[in-house]
Amino acid sequence: MLKIIIPTIMLVPTVLLTPQKLMWTTSTTYSMLIAALSLQWLTPTYYPHKNLSQWAGIDQTSSPLLTLSCWLLPLMIMASQNHLQQEPPSRKRMFITTMIMVQPFIILAFSATELTMFYISFEATLIPTLILITRWGNQPERLSAGIYLMFYTLISSLPLLITILYLHTQTGTLQLTMLTLTHPHTTSHWSSTLSSLALLTAFMVKAPLYSLHLWLPKAHVEAPIAGSMLLAALLLKLGGYGIMRTTTLTGPLSDLIQYPFLTLALWGALMTSSICLRQTDLKALIAYSSVSHMGLVVAATTIQTQWSFSGAMILMISHGLTSSMLFCLANTNYERTHSRILLLTRGLQPILPLMGIWWLLANLTNMALPPTTNLMAELTIMTSLFNWSYLTLALTGMATLLTAAYTLSMLLMTQRGTLPTHLTSIQNSSTREHLLMALHITPLLLLILKPELIS
Repeated sequence: MLKIIIPTIMLVPTVLLTPQKLMWTTSTTYSMLIAALSLQWLTPTYYPHKNLSQWAGIDQTSSPLLTLSCWLLPLMIMASQNHLQQEPPSRKRMFITTMIMVQPFIILAFSATELTMFYISFEATLIPTLILITRWGNQPERLSAGIYLMFYTLISSLPLLITILYLHTQTGTLQLTMLTLTHPHTTSHWSSTLSSLALLTAFMVKAPLYSLHLWLPKAHVEAPIAGSMLLAALLLKLGGYGIMRTTTLTGPLSDLIQYPFLTLALWGALMTSSICLRQTDLKALIAYSSVSHMGLVVAATTIQTQWSFSGAMILMISHGLTSSMLFCLANTNYERTHSRILLLTRGLQPILPLMGIWWLLANLTNMALPPTTNLMAELTIMTSLFNWSYLTLALTGMATLLTAAYTLSMLLMTQRGTLPTHLTSIQNSSTREHLLMALHITPLLLLILKPELIS
């Protein structure tokens, strides 16, 4: 554990002390080395925990997410080079340090074996993302987006803290390994339902459940590219991971909790994909699509079967990579045309033909085309939900249909059609952007060959 966490913390003085000319290259190569080191966590073992210490250990559920979070740091640094070119060097250093400061907190949150530790790091990831959004966003609306993000997270996470303390007084320990062994002896029916509700709501807001998701499109639209990559790929996964961790503690959920959450999640997947069909803003479209994907994850984790857990895991990993790639592509368009409106960025394929390939690949994986891991995840989730109740098939089937529809419409809007007249000169796509897209898509294509790494 420490051989990843200590180098990530030492990235901060590295960035602050390297000369201006070498700053981007050193930070990128250093974080790539850390990402290469973190691949060792994926090795399958027979033990329930790897590298177990008193406060952190790597589980079968947390190792893919940990590797994903280490993998995304160099990609975030690479993606945000272009829009920081006009800034003075001290501000560049500040930007990279805020990006790096999120990383140890995320690693701690994914690997914590103790619930208070998990809670502290879960909340601490809020601060650097808030700084990223409210300081480096593009429009003045970024302040309202930051306020939305902060208050949604804070209001939902206070009951979580109270429930964690209540669990501690009930059982006397908060170690996850101990809590799975002790059966929760609750005094009354209501206290158990209320405690599991409070445990779940904080993660439901984070992973956004439909009707608690209003902070997400705002935050995504206003954030800089690194901020939205971070939000889409890692912070939403914190919500899903937290649900997977806490539902194993509470035992099987009562119907009072299960039915509303499941219906909201599936109905939300349907509603957000139909919102995506009538969306003019490219970044908001991708944000809403991630809401609909995470709705499937929430629905899968509330019914708590083996199949649904593995499906939710695979969907979280593959969605993290695809949505992050889509945000990068939207950002390359935004840097060239300075607008996120779909009507004003039409027909870019004849101008940037290589970017057209990346757009096609990202959209096909987002749509869950057959060999990809996205399809495998959605199929496992759908079969487990169908096994739970036959009625869910109508909702999930409609949701996949609408997903395919809005993904294809986004692809056709951005790549095909006549070029708008106001675009006179567009810079070519740089090697850095192609490398960024390739580093997003190659793990996805390689995971098709060995998907048991992430299930």
